[in-house]
Amino acid sequence: MVEFDDAFRRQLRELFVWRRDVRRFRTDALPDGAVERLIETACLSPSVGLSQPWRFVTVDDAVRRRDVIDDFRTCNADALNCYSGERAARYAALKLSGLEQAPRHLAIFADKASEIGHGLGRATMPETTEYSVVAAITAMWLAARAEGIGIGWVSILNPERIGGVLDVPASWKFIAYLCIGYPEAECDQPELERANWEHRRGADEFTLRR
Repeated sequence: MVEFDDAFRRQLRELFVWRRDVRRFRTDALPDGAVERLIETACLSPSVGLSQPWRFVTVDDAVRRRDVIDDFRTCNADALNCYSGERAARYAALKLSGLEQAPRHLAIFADKASEIGHGLGRATMPETTEYSVVAAITAMWLAARAEGIGIGWVSILNPERIGGVLDVPASWKFIAYLCIGYPEAECDQPELERANWEHRRGADEFTLRR
């Protein structure tokens, strides 16, 4: 049996602290096999009924990447229209993706039609398929940070258009579009907190005791 000591647990917590949603990337290429290694780590994650519903699409084609960037710009402009006044000005000043700088793009989907796992655990909560994919993304995010690689999750995208751009099966649900590369700088504070968009709250604010 593998045992983890106090020093490891302290380092693990530091990994959580320093894991950031990266938007500012260097353009240096990642080592060969780096993204594939991160995908392998993600596949070690738990999944409902051992369904392994994650589906990964590496996006290297320049035309498809440009289409994704165009979709982000359209959605971002629409999102800006939801704000007004000072909040709109703050939103416009935020850097919300690293799509143009990051050397690698990775789209992640949940295969809702997969028969792997024989439906175990999904009859009452079918959304656990998507939850399982998110758990895999979290594992990948931490593994990347441990290697000094940054990941940025771009959510300002239209899921249907992205599915079309990447030509994936209709049964796949879009979960995440990730920018992957080396960050310009490391920081233990979220960028949105540094920009005074929001601040991180303590666990007590989100915990009910019954």
